[in-house]
Amino acid sequence: MTVRKGTIQLRHPRLDADAVGPFRFGHLANERVVLTHDTGEWHVLDQPDFERLLAGELDAEHPQHAALLDKGFLRDGMDAETIAARFRRKKRWLGMGPHLHVVITTLRCNQSCKYCHASRTDMDRVDTDMSLETAKHVVDTALQSPSPYIAFEFQGGEPTVNMDVIKFVVEYGREKNRYEKKTLDFSLVTNMTYMTEENAEWLLANDVLLCTSLDGPKHVHDWNRPWTGKSGAAYDSVMKWIEYFNRRYVEMGRDPELWHVDALMTTTRKTLDHWREVIDLYVSLGIRNVHLRPLNPFGFIMKTWRVVGYDMDEFLAFYEEALDHIIELNQQGVQLIEGTAAVFLKKILTPDDPNFVDIRSPIGAGTGQVAYNYDGTVFPSDEGRMVDAMGNGLWALGKVDQLSADDIIRHPTVKTMAVASLLDSLPQCSTCWNAPYCGVRPLHNFMMGGDLFGQRPNTPKCKQHMTIARLLFERLDADTDGSVERIFRRWTMERPRETPPQDAGTN
Repeated sequence: MTVRKGTIQLRHPRLDADAVGPFRFGHLANERVVLTHDTGEWHVLDQPDFERLLAGELDAEHPQHAALLDKGFLRDGMDAETIAARFRRKKRWLGMGPHLHVVITTLRCNQSCKYCHASRTDMDRVDTDMSLETAKHVVDTALQSPSPYIAFEFQGGEPTVNMDVIKFVVEYGREKNRYEKKTLDFSLVTNMTYMTEENAEWLLANDVLLCTSLDGPKHVHDWNRPWTGKSGAAYDSVMKWIEYFNRRYVEMGRDPELWHVDALMTTTRKTLDHWREVIDLYVSLGIRNVHLRPLNPFGFIMKTWRVVGYDMDEFLAFYEEALDHIIELNQQGVQLIEGTAAVFLKKILTPDDPNFVDIRSPIGAGTGQVAYNYDGTVFPSDEGRMVDAMGNGLWALGKVDQLSADDIIRHPTVKTMAVASLLDSLPQCSTCWNAPYCGVRPLHNFMMGGDLFGQRPNTPKCKQHMTIARLLFERLDADTDGSVERIFRRWTMERPRETPPQDAGTN
């Protein structure tokens, strides 16, 4: 039966519930239907074949039958054990414990970014520096996590203002890990405006991964991220140090595809009309990953939203143009990844989940990541710390010298965040076609509507995730020669970094 409502055609096909397996579905362009499975498997059908599938009329002679059966969309002949094994693999990160440990070395910062999400202080506020004693407790607690992989991420403020704590965490962490025997990574998120050659060489010699902020060409970056007391100088400093580190990696014999400065860009209203310049700048610098991030409703930005803000529709129009440009560049031989798309593609095209803490079910707050403020206050995420700085202390879990890793994971606030982000139990999320690839951030719901659960389909994050996933499926569905899928699969590949022996000149 077909019912017309205005210009929208609503179909009510016959359903043979005994013929089909458990799946979700959504509509793409050109009346194509995407089927998704909790294992991450997916398949695209045209509308007539989708109706035949539902009615149990898609028999073994149909060219799509074998693939649909293998992926779990058909019941008769389905290998339930194989499907269960795929699901277990997809969710194997559950129970691993926090792997990302954000260390706030200081709140002092020499920039006054228009969209600042953190609680920065002036450069003379040494009272907002983390002490070595607190840093020791941070390492001790982090290494208690059952996760076999631990990543320490230094943030601020500008974290290099308190370089002593960075050095201590790296050196003490590696010493302690001689007994814990985990895989350790250390990364630094820095604005590059406080960098010195001495600190740069120490970071290089100690294999600390580097990420900076680069919001686009000079007129965009310097507008977004003014440097206190030095108007227009921020972009020049970032360029100088990106070139310095990337040159030194080559001199040290490192593979530049693996060892290079990564960069984050935050999209403001100033950015929207300059998407091509942003992408082309990243390509010119040899940066291999551009993460097109929208603004978050935290921190200082709430006071400047009218100047820098936009609605999600405006961001997604910007995102689609930029994504298609990046795909086109890849087809010309340029290696450039869009970061958010890569997270979704790892869920869509591989048997594993990348365990990206902000896009998973349940959210990684407290169970995948932990943030340690300069004073030792522990939060389930860095966003929790930001909200705390805005005057809401609900997300402070306690002090690091008084909490074990188990205390953090089992904290009532962490449990609440897990419940509020479990897609299987959330209205409309539980039946959404994008659920196998998506993730809810309760703090976003809280900041936007005052409720951890929120009305998910009405939130900007839902619109962002749904649109990006739909764009990716539509590009894959329209890919007649396989070139787009080959690009997308390359975006999902990760090669381990191997540190070659260093010569005396690099120590």
